[in-house]
Amino acid sequence: MKKSLPLIIGFRYLSAKRRNHFISFISASSMVGMTLGVAVLILVLSVMNGFDRELRERILGMIPHGIIYERGGVQDWRSLAKEVEQFPGVVAAAPLTRLQGMMAYQGRVQGAMVTGIDPEAEERVSILPNHITDGELSSLTSGGFNVVMGEILAQRLNLMIGDKVTLMLPEATLSPAGILPRIKRLTVTGIFSVGAELDANLAVIHIEDAKKLARLAGQAQALRIKTENLFTAPKLVWTIVSEVDGIYSGSDWTRTHGNLFQAIKMEKTMIGLLLLIIVAVAAFNIISTLVMVVTDKQADIAILRTMGATPRTILQIFMVQGLAIGFVGVALGTVLGIIAALTVSDIIAWIEQLSGVQFLSGDVYFISYLPSQLLWTDVAMITSSALVLSFLATIYPAIRASKIQPAEALRYE
Repeated sequence: MKKSLPLIIGFRYLSAKRRNHFISFISASSMVGMTLGVAVLILVLSVMNGFDRELRERILGMIPHGIIYERGGVQDWRSLAKEVEQFPGVVAAAPLTRLQGMMAYQGRVQGAMVTGIDPEAEERVSILPNHITDGELSSLTSGGFNVVMGEILAQRLNLMIGDKVTLMLPEATLSPAGILPRIKRLTVTGIFSVGAELDANLAVIHIEDAKKLARLAGQAQALRIKTENLFTAPKLVWTIVSEVDGIYSGSDWTRTHGNLFQAIKMEKTMIGLLLLIIVAVAAFNIISTLVMVVTDKQADIAILRTMGATPRTILQIFMVQGLAIGFVGVALGTVLGIIAALTVSDIIAWIEQLSGVQFLSGDVYFISYLPSQLLWTDVAMITSSALVLSFLATIYPAIRASKIQPAEALRYE
């Protein structure tokens, strides 16, 4: 009974009606503040994790992890691919030829990055085949001059399957009429949607057609590689360039999207620290609550001391009360945060559908919806940090209560 006395009295103080209603209000406010702080922290970090995941899986699933260039163009990409795939950490390799141009259809013009690919090899290095919404990637055949383009690009040009779009390349061609841009008619045979900025500016054609349009001497402009670990790509590309026989140069995803990835990582850290201040403020409210409770309960503390309660028992009573406030707030905040993190994508999509307003447009942002990924490691870190802050908040008021002298407290009673 003696060991459970601090628990019994601590919970009784927590639930008892007080003469000073302001203390009850501060107690409830600190609990609500802890709940909101934990819930918002879990939600925001989950959204940042979602952006990080989408960058890795969607954007970096479409763009090359690494690119190997050969002087004068890749003469035999299949032989080079076999050699490159022998390096540890390389998943697969495929040919790549890039052309920048303008696409025109019925008076509408849009800039586009036209990429030449081998449809069979592309399946091993890109997520593109999994995101074809209309048509087929296998429709890209050598000499057919067919094109598969992003959904937003097709919408801007008002294109459908079977339409013929005009591709204008910046390379000039001499003719009796003067210098003219190079022009080629392409047939739309497929549309893809990855929910990212690439939907608005990317179109793919067969590697052989790209070779003819670019007037390459080799089979391809470069060789793209997919790595097991994104973060080893820069070092792996350098190793390949150094060890493969021939004159090669390389590039990797960090040169094109590395800043975006670092920005998301930094924002997650900074937002996490800032939101942790909300939890700290709620913990500070626990200090205020307990200090006022100690002042309000001085007579009770003195009576307990005269009945034989030790300073340690008094200290434990008020630590139980403070920890109970923090624990309830953290528990409620964790539950609300998890529910919000698991449903925020659907809720935002429903609001967008209801209001007709798209919060994240693929024209502006690198993805077109609000992602969320709940990591249990983040939940554990947040809840443990909040509980530690709650515990620290109880120390000063509890020590102050344990030092109250019965004679002094009962003098004016």
